[in-house]
Amino acid sequence: MTTIPSTMSPHWNDQGLIPVIAQDAASGDVLMLAWMNREALALTLAEGRAVYWSRSRAALWRKGETSGHIQKLVDARLDCDGDTLLLKVEQRGAACHTGSRTCFFYCPSEGQWVTDPGEHQ
Repeated sequence: MTTIPSTMSPHWNDQGLIPVIAQDAASGDVLMLAWMNREALALTLAEGRAVYWSRSRAALWRKGETSGHIQKLVDARLDCDGDTLLLKVEQRGAACHTGSRTCFFYCPSEGQWVTDPGEHQ
């Protein structure tokens, strides 16, 4: 039997980042995957809303800052290895930059990835 440590801290990658899965707290749907650095995590916990690290812009990114589609923090969990975060959120508006409720709307069909019309709204 493996001993579970009583305390844990995030294991940041070589760029000082950790992957974060955003999950709808009510439905359990996986909404998106993003990245956080230490500052983004601290701000998320302090502000009660998702703050991520944009790798493309190399800057903090408050989810919904310009769109209004914010993610209100309900709960935060660190996985057993300490290398992935799970945010349970109340999603207000679309989670995806495409305007979809979730970023996961492509499914395999006949050797291709196609849009699932039930997911892409």
